Amino acid sequence: MDHQQTSASNGCPLAHGHHGFEPFDQKNPFVAYAEMRREQPVMFDERVGYWVVTRYDDVKAVFDDWETFSSENAQAPVRQRGAEAKKIMDEGGFTAYSGLSARRPPEHTRIRKVAQKAFTPRRYRALEPSIRAHVVRRIEQMLARSDARGDFLMDLAYDVPTVTILTLIGADTEKVDLFKQWSDSRAAMTWGDLSDEEQIPHAHNLVDYWQECLRLVQDAHDHDRDTLVGDMVREQQAGDEITDHEIASVAYSLLFAGHETTTTLISNSMRVLLAHPDQWQRIVADPTLIGPAIDEVLRYSGSIVAWRRKALKDAVVGGVEIPASSELLLVMGSANRDESRFDDGELFSIDRENSREHLSFGFGIHYCLGNMLAKLQAKIALEEIVRLMPNVQLQDGVDIGFRDNLSFRVPLEVPVKWKVAA
Repeated sequence: MDHQQTSASNGCPLAHGHHGFEPFDQKNPFVAYAEMRREQPVMFDERVGYWVVTRYDDVKAVFDDWETFSSENAQAPVRQRGAEAKKIMDEGGFTAYSGLSARRPPEHTRIRKVAQKAFTPRRYRALEPSIRAHVVRRIEQMLARSDARGDFLMDLAYDVPTVTILTLIGADTEKVDLFKQWSDSRAAMTWGDLSDEEQIPHAHNLVDYWQECLRLVQDAHDHDRDTLVGDMVREQQAGDEITDHEIASVAYSLLFAGHETTTTLISNSMRVLLAHPDQWQRIVADPTLIGPAIDEVLRYSGSIVAWRRKALKDAVVGGVEIPASSELLLVMGSANRDESRFDDGELFSIDRENSREHLSFGFGIHYCLGNMLAKLQAKIALEEIVRLMPNVQLQDGVDIGFRDNLSFRVPLEVPVKWKVAA
């Protein structure tokens, strides 16, 4: 492969080539990541207009320096909205903004303080029995099939985290498909590479999605709801500084992030573990290994592989000069395999002692608020799969695809088979 040549002073590309990196192609980006770490760990990609940062220490340092590297672009559309999509959203009253991830202090600090008081371990641990019952029900439905075939993505991971977050927020749990549709539109409109025409149906979906978030806040004012939105409204009424629009924006974010990434975490956990049958059998024999295995899945194949920041002033990253106003793409999917931090980083091993140092939940003030809930649901799912279908395997000859996206590495399926009990 021809390596891209760069200026010694600022790392700007002087010739064609991107080390095999394709920003929206998530099929198998790890070969390109490894070459970028070796050859050009801070690379400007003119196709998307981002400085692409791939080494662990550099990614972590940028996350940690919120005063230099703003999160304000984290939720901005990668591609500009077309005129028709913009008109649909404007006329539909779409004014949603990031709940937390794209906000900066002091605004971020103020809103996160309120959200944290609502998003407590007590609240989501109270959901554990219903989560487990839901998981068991879905697995039993799979096991009842005469062909002993299924898809962990659609049969289990699609539904469980969505019902969980809808319950937590206080939304209608009978509308899983609708919220998934809205979430798909949000992912496509924010991190996808859509034509103006392709954006139009997604624009309509985002208007409906946002109006539902506003409705949930008004409902919490009208009724004393024991939900996360209800908690934030009560905190507002008790004097905490947060507006209805900000509460709706938190709901807008959680109704996406609260299930999409967990659906992918559960799917990836089974996809990766079953692709390493020796390690799956160790978990079957000793379920206490499930916790470390989930951390290793998060490191090895996280739901989010890249996130964005904007330089507020001239800076240096990895020895490369980054001009003020530049946008950066922090590739956690590469950082998590960086050999300088993780020995044999391309190797999946549930025995790895420092898996929890992964950056899949970010780092610093924007560290994922719902990380414990995501891991709890993945743990419950694996515990029940180990108990109820320990002999499950990936179906033979299936080449699993991934959705095109700048930031989210989402498998399209996890097809499995199992032996029917005699």
